[in-house]
Amino acid sequence: MRVVSGIQPTGNLHLGNYLGAIRNWVKMQDDIAASGEEGSECLFFLADLHAISMPHDPAELKAGTLEMVAALVACGIDPNKSVLFNQAQVPAHTELQWLLTGTARMGWLNRMTQFKDKSGKNREGASIALFSYPVLQAADVLLYQATHVPVGDDQKQHLELARDIAQKFNNDFCEEDTPVFTLPEPYIPPQAARIMSLRDGSAKMSKSDPSEMSRINLSDDADMIMKKVKKAKSDADALPSEKAGLEGRPEALNLVTIYAAITGESVQTVLGEFGGEGFGKFKPALGEVLAETLAPISARFRDLKSDRESLDAILARGAAKARERGADTLDNAYKALGFVRG
Repeated sequence: MRVVSGIQPTGNLHLGNYLGAIRNWVKMQDDIAASGEEGSECLFFLADLHAISMPHDPAELKAGTLEMVAALVACGIDPNKSVLFNQAQVPAHTELQWLLTGTARMGWLNRMTQFKDKSGKNREGASIALFSYPVLQAADVLLYQATHVPVGDDQKQHLELARDIAQKFNNDFCEEDTPVFTLPEPYIPPQAARIMSLRDGSAKMSKSDPSEMSRINLSDDADMIMKKVKKAKSDADALPSEKAGLEGRPEALNLVTIYAAITGESVQTVLGEFGGEGFGKFKPALGEVLAETLAPISARFRDLKSDRESLDAILARGAAKARERGADTLDNAYKALGFVRG
């Protein structure tokens, strides 16, 4: 089992990122490492090459990449158990992308809904990188013979494209018993908590929200966490004793969901403890459990963030491993296409 997944290096991970994705990465890493199965591993990369598909600030990209490494390691990604690297240090990603553009079809890319969403009404003004980045995503996973790729609803279409590209390449250029590419399967993580904004229970928690009070950052200290939780939007009614009672109360549902996710309890269990209580009692309890759980992550993150040498070393070691893992696949793809190489 070889799991491959990436995350854009936007920096400043928040609670939604941690509970929605990163915690599952850590569990996958630890489960695979504990299995002791030869050849099984996780490769996690910072998708810095994808960042240029949209307008970006070079200084922010550099800072965000280093900050993201610090955050991932602080959350539990272990460079000794997983391969952790950034795309830009592994040229094989873009080499394979170019080789795969001969196999990918315009019609396939035209159906990608994320291009339509991100380009908006100005499709003619969108970058070629935005249109073709699903092919880079395919290269990201096919390069390492990924068997499984963690996907949410927004990425299922891109994994299907990667499988289509791999299948067509194998059919067009390979003998039936010697395909170049493994067709990756979707890995559906355990139901991840959907964490919403502290200011609007109908909107996802996001770094792009202009209000710092809308999210819990992994860099926040205990006092800031408690302040944000106490100021989080709620309503005047007491918490219900049954989950059905949260219907039509998005802010209340969000706060209870956060408590359940961070403690590993069910929403019903949380309501069994706090049903009938007002937010004056529930919010301090939520702030305490968040601060206690995130304290070691925040401390580790702040220490790592200031240690540029260690962060560079983590990325360099991971990139060296990644280049080694992908070398044979890239070489075989060149050979299958008929290129003469030294």
